[in-house]
Amino acid sequence: MYIIYAILAFSLLIIVHELGHFIMAKVNGVKVEEFSIGMGPKIISVTKNETKYSIGILPIGGYVKMLGEERFEDDEEKEDCENQNLEYTEGSLQSKSPFRRLTIILAGVIMNVILAIILFAAISNHSGFAVPVIDEVLKGSAVSGVLKPGDEFVSVDNRKVITPNDVIFGLATDKDETISLTIKRNGEEKNFEVKPNIDKESGLKKIGVSFKYVKEPSIMESIKQGCVESISTIKQTYSSLKMLVTGKANFKTDVGGPVSIIKMTGYAAKNGFWTLMNFTAFISINLAVLNLLPLPALDGGWALMILFELITGKKVPEKVTNAINNVGFIVLMAFMLIVTIKDILFPIAL
Repeated sequence: MYIIYAILAFSLLIIVHELGHFIMAKVNGVKVEEFSIGMGPKIISVTKNETKYSIGILPIGGYVKMLGEERFEDDEEKEDCENQNLEYTEGSLQSKSPFRRLTIILAGVIMNVILAIILFAAISNHSGFAVPVIDEVLKGSAVSGVLKPGDEFVSVDNRKVITPNDVIFGLATDKDETISLTIKRNGEEKNFEVKPNIDKESGLKKIGVSFKYVKEPSIMESIKQGCVESISTIKQTYSSLKMLVTGKANFKTDVGGPVSIIKMTGYAAKNGFWTLMNFTAFISINLAVLNLLPLPALDGGWALMILFELITGKKVPEKVTNAINNVGFIVLMAFMLIVTIKDILFPIAL
């Protein structure tokens, strides 16, 4: 049952992403030929206002098919399609201005961020939230006699802190024996170098503090916290990608693909509804960040080519676009295959 919850939660992320493309396509007057929830053979299909709405038998995401998404090998092929009354001018994606196409392409990423903000805000309103201000310093801890209750974290390992998770992330990713902390005390910033303790069971670094907690936040406080948590997660995701690219992260133990995501989502579901929502918000941000990378076959890759057109006034040649995206798609699928095989052979420990 938990696996079903996990699949549905993961599907929600894809559906919301595609819904963003769908909404902005409609707003910009692009004909949407099909909007599908789920993949595979159709359980049901209904056509309304020239759009076919479908439900696939496999609850693993969905897709939006817009008129004019196809790219052509040359102008002659494009002209042939227009002569056949395939409407690749009026109502097609390619007929719209670069800015309009950019809003459609980026809408999926924006929707994933909005979903994360809503989920984080709902969690904060239900359960309260911690702030990066010290409530208590444990006796005998790494910062005992150094930090005091009321100290506010400004940065850890020279990275800005906006949530307690930033402190935890900074401790987890720092490779040195000592770590630099910047705190604000009585309006004045102070810098410290401390040597964290190592937890015997988890192997994680700890400095021995607890954070102040807002138990009954208002709606506005919850929404603000939802935004803060989303920004923090975006920063941590980019930092993790940087570590992976620079070789500071371990591919075998620190990288997870679809199998790991479903497994971890199922684990979160076992720990309750709000834990599942928190993990879903986290994955939603990760999906947004990964989609925004300027790589072929991703939304970021398409956005980069449209930005080039906006700046230069010239479209990237169709042949170049096709070649880039075909190669990018093959590389992306190969990477997903490698990560999936890695998930099976070397699963992430929970």
